[in-house]
Amino acid sequence: MPGIVPHRHCIVCGKAIEPDKTFCSDECKEVWEKEKKRQRYFSLLMLALLFILMFLIFFTAPR
Repeated sequence: MPGIVPHRHCIVCGKAIEPDKTFCSDECKEVWEKEKKRQRYFSLLMLALLFILMFLIFFTAPR
């Protein structure tokens, strides 16, 4: 398509950016890193709850 400059979009806000960049600003990069960190802690919490539940099921069940 003539007239369209090669570009990408910021993965946080969707603004058009240069093809070699991922984020349009430092603010978007910080937002992305905070979200990634939050998701990592949530995954670890879910894993811990799974192990606690498994422990309760296997070791507190009547025999």
